[in-house]
Amino acid sequence: MRRVTRGPETMRRLYEGLDARDADAVASCYAPVATFEDPVFRLEGGDVTDMWRMLIERGRDLRVEHEIVDATSARWTARYTFGGHPVTNRITSRFAFDEEGRILQQLDSFDFPRWAAQALGLKGRLFGRFRFLRSAVRRASATSLASWQRRRGRDGQASSGSQVT
Repeated sequence: MRRVTRGPETMRRLYEGLDARDADAVASCYAPVATFEDPVFRLEGGDVTDMWRMLIERGRDLRVEHEIVDATSARWTARYTFGGHPVTNRITSRFAFDEEGRILQQLDSFDFPRWAAQALGLKGRLFGRFRFLRSAVRRASATSLASWQRRRGRDGQASSGSQVT
């Protein structure tokens, strides 16, 4: 039962940490063996917290609002600028937690074509619904994370152990 009762508190700390752009607070919400998947990333272990650290560092205007739906899910909205384009991304998250209340698994879903139209401009509006653009964004995101990790001397797996499909 602890797994369920501590979940909402962990979700609250996660989203409040994102809104405050506090990478350490966000990282503390995850178990070391956590997995994360959304339309752009599929990550495990330290790559999960490195992704958030990278996004927080780059998202200087990131704002997050959230609603905890139940003990294992939340809806949240991220507002930020990507490549000079304003983005409002509405996301649904499902979670599994360990006995200490840390996130073991996070599965996020959002409307990729809508996101692409905002984040990528004309190219995203024209091609956001096609698999080839999603695949290109996934590859670019994995490369970006691996590069970020190398610059910080991290031994992440974004280019090898984690998958971006």
